[in-house]
Amino acid sequence: FFQAEDGIRDLIVTGVQTCALPISCLLLWSILCIRAEEQDSCVHLKEITVTGLTGSTHIKQIPSPISIINPEFLKTHQYTNIIDIIAKQPGISQITTGNGISKPIIRGLGYNRVLVVNDGIRQEGQQWGDEHGVEIDAQNVHSIEILKGPASLIYGSDAMAGVLIFHDEPILSPEGMRANIFSEYQTNNGLFNYSVNFEGNKKGFVYNWRYSDKMAHDYKNRYDGYVPNSRFRERALSGMLGLNKDWGYSRLKLSYYHLTPGIIEGERNNETGELESSSGGKHYGKQLPFQQVRHYKAVLDNSFSLKSGILKVIAAYQQNRRQEYEESKNECGLDFMLHTINYDVRYILPEYNGWKTNAGINGMYQKSLNKGEEYLIPAYDLFDLGTFITVSKSMFQRLHLTGGLRFDIRHLHSHSLMDGEKERFIAFSRTFNGLTGSIGGIYNVSEKLDIRFNASRGYRAPNLSELGSNGEHEGTLRYEIGNKRLKPEYSWQFDAGIDYSFERMSFQLSLFANRIDNYIFIQKLGNIQIEDVPAYRYTAGNARIMGGEARIIIHPVRHLHFENSFSYINSVQLHSPEESRFLPFTPAPRWLSTLHYDININSKLLDNTYIEIEMDYNFKQNHVYRVNNSETPTPSYTLFNMSAGTNITYRKKNLFSFYIMVNNIFNKAYQNHLSRLKYADTNVITGRKGVFNMGRNIGFKILVPINL
Repeated sequence: FFQAEDGIRDLIVTGVQTCALPISCLLLWSILCIRAEEQDSCVHLKEITVTGLTGSTHIKQIPSPISIINPEFLKTHQYTNIIDIIAKQPGISQITTGNGISKPIIRGLGYNRVLVVNDGIRQEGQQWGDEHGVEIDAQNVHSIEILKGPASLIYGSDAMAGVLIFHDEPILSPEGMRANIFSEYQTNNGLFNYSVNFEGNKKGFVYNWRYSDKMAHDYKNRYDGYVPNSRFRERALSGMLGLNKDWGYSRLKLSYYHLTPGIIEGERNNETGELESSSGGKHYGKQLPFQQVRHYKAVLDNSFSLKSGILKVIAAYQQNRRQEYEESKNECGLDFMLHTINYDVRYILPEYNGWKTNAGINGMYQKSLNKGEEYLIPAYDLFDLGTFITVSKSMFQRLHLTGGLRFDIRHLHSHSLMDGEKERFIAFSRTFNGLTGSIGGIYNVSEKLDIRFNASRGYRAPNLSELGSNGEHEGTLRYEIGNKRLKPEYSWQFDAGIDYSFERMSFQLSLFANRIDNYIFIQKLGNIQIEDVPAYRYTAGNARIMGGEARIIIHPVRHLHFENSFSYINSVQLHSPEESRFLPFTPAPRWLSTLHYDININSKLLDNTYIEIEMDYNFKQNHVYRVNNSETPTPSYTLFNMSAGTNITYRKKNLFSFYIMVNNIFNKAYQNHLSRLKYADTNVITGRKGVFNMGRNIGFKILVPINL
């Protein structure tokens, strides 16, 4: 074994050096056990159908890299928001501002480059902000599809990095009714969460409603104690009414989401170095400064089965209201109100001679208003329109080709604003357009081996924050200045991958190279300060991002599941000096190792019992954007997590499911490279800069299904 390639030996040595000796030894043992002559079934990649590209398509026929998060994974893992659980996937990270706010990062790209699809339409909040999260009730999510790489072909601008697709619970079978009661508690931040759901299907008349409530006080870690104002409160209400008939379906979905997160400032006492707070760490009430985020949504989702194909029509209205309270709990400073009308019409033609065709038109109209006494971005109107066509063809029963084209046009008009005698914003208009496309294929060499390849052209228009910002952003501790001369981002990305499965093992490798013209990012303006905070300005350059993900899944013996994944991203700005060579907010390389054992208990009381141990090793990140100390290196760290669960049954009926989870078992004090809290004040006593992530956290979940 130790005469194997250096890469494998280095993997074992790295594990030993990071206190992962048991897992590393198990890796060696597992590989050797593969030779055992047991009659276990072969391990194959899961037979999964995905919907994110051209409709329902088998994953073995999709050339683009896709990750799937199934319902069981969501149940058995601990998270404080829905993006936490997504960040467990290879190539996926998150920018965090405490535990209530997280933003997804796909292969080093985030913000308006990652599109979120929920209830069949693109989620539109204020996703341009660092401390603006995703307004989705995690308990309303049944499964998640993650499309990696430019998905502009179907979704248009803002899908340059990829798409997160959140799926609802499937519709019940006819004459069925069901209720679910869920509750959760976490020890570190006192998080208490409960959710009640009721759904049914009566002769094709379907309905589903849910109410969720979540609250948490300040979290704590070994270095900072309780982190002031990391508390949050989240409430959500949703309902669905619809008809399922032979001609198709029509469903009306209504939802309301309300999040009240604290804004962590990280200010410290100059004498003691302790974080300053006006209330106790276990207090659940609001503390200045904080945000109020309300998101209202109405979606009419229709699908009609015609003789010549399937017609899908979706229309939606969204209102996002985001307020920041700094000096008073009754009067807000920043107050954004965003109205969005979405439309999506697509036609799926019947398969003809092996050809599958999907064509459509989609877009949105937006109106954003400033209703507060402070200002950051101007009010604006936006109209977006895109049309696309995709085709796929299977040849020789082994080669599956997919491709398509799309054209987008976006018009943006920004309004002027006088702040006293000063003109804060100057009116301007911009029109952007882009032609995008993709072509790729997957070749099924055998039942065990698939080879994927794909080339795609991405496009993203700059948002209003990048073009027209002019104000202090309380949540980011900086004064932001826009750049009206910014051009759209265009990218060329090439993907290649291998999926290989054989007896008791499967292996996946995905590699990519991405060239982005006019890559937009924010840059610190030296020591310049405006209104007593550092000044930042948006700028652009050409970028190159390369990397990939590898995953190996081993079943050495029956009931034992051993999974390892590794992801690496290298992001550079082309033709730049050393200090500005690397792009900011590039995730560190990461190795995630999971050992899962299904306990076979011959009991009438317990079912689906398991125990799982996880090692999360984040390598050091020295590739940082060093201009004016905009970004600092981050040392490596290792986290160990554990979970266990079972179903309690009676007469073969599941009474309830119970799970216990421990994150950061050894209470490691660490800072994730993408945490913005790294850049808060320095502790004058210890010399440590910034605020650290959450320490040890023990969680309990209980899920009670009620079949009526």
